[in-house]
Formats: sequence, structure tokens, C-alpha cells
Amino acid sequence: MALDNLISLTFSESDLSILDQALSSIENVLSGKTINLTPDQRQQYGRIAEQNKLFVDKSKNYMEQYPQYVPSFIDKTEFDRDYSARQQIESRMQRLSSVNEQLADTKVLLDHDNYHNAITFYRNVKFLAGENVPGTNVIHEDLRQFFSSAPTSASPAEASKKE
Repeated sequence: MALDNLISLTFSESDLSILDQALSSIENVLSGKTINLTPDQRQQYGRIAEQNKLFVDKSKNYMEQYPQYVPSFIDKTEFDRDYSARQQIESRMQRLSSVNEQLADTKVLLDHDNYHNAITFYRNVKFLAGENVPGTNVIHEDLRQFFSSAPTSASPAEASKKE
């Protein structure tokens, strides 16, 4: 039975160079402007939910309409700068998330194809080693180690049962 190839693609050196240049450009623009939080800091500051984004938006609108009610200890210029930067970042994050999802989904299919082809190769080598075909015992023994311990994911578990 022929294996289903779920995806087939190649990247030229030019394609990879363009992708790497684009990523480098993004990294260069963001250098010194973005922050890396620790896991504890991420938990401490969290994220605001959609409801809270609406609250911030409405508050900004009211601050614009009624500047006399903005407390003097709030730096409205800094608030506006943060608000604008947040909107600018969010729209780019959405685009990057879409690209990241496309890459991740493509990688899933490539991993699936590679794994199932590797299993087929292993089964063939196992058969050939059982038939004492010269050179196949070493390959079989080397690959067999991946199936001798308790599996850590569903796909290897299925494979070890079928081995």
C-alpha cells in the first residue's frame, strides 16, 4: 500500500534568504523596543480580556471628550503613546500569528509524512534483518532503541504496537 503524502513543498535558497532577511528586519526594528518578561512577570501582569480592552477604549474616548476630568497625576501624553503603540503592535501580532499558524500547520503535515515514512523504513529493515540480509542488523538495532522504552506520544505508541 502506498503511503499518502499529505504535503510536498520545497524552499529555494532564494526563498529562505528572503524569509531570513524579513525576519532579521523585524528583529532589527523591534530591538530595544520590546520586552521579554519572565514567566512570573507574565503571570503578574497578565493580559487584559476583550471586555477590559473595551473599557480602555471607552475610557480613552471619554478622556478625549472630557480632558478636564483626567486626573493631573495621569500622564495623558504617555497614555496616548502607549495606546497607539498597543494598537500598532496588536495588528502586527495578528498578522504574525496567522503566519505562525500556517507554518505550524505545514510543519505538522511534514512531520506526519516524515514519521510515517520512517516507520515504513524501520519495518522494512526489521523484516530484512529477520531474513539475515547483510548490513540490516546494525540499522535495525540502532532504530529499535526508539521502541524499546515506554512511548511518550500517541504516534510512537501506535508504532511500537505495530512493531
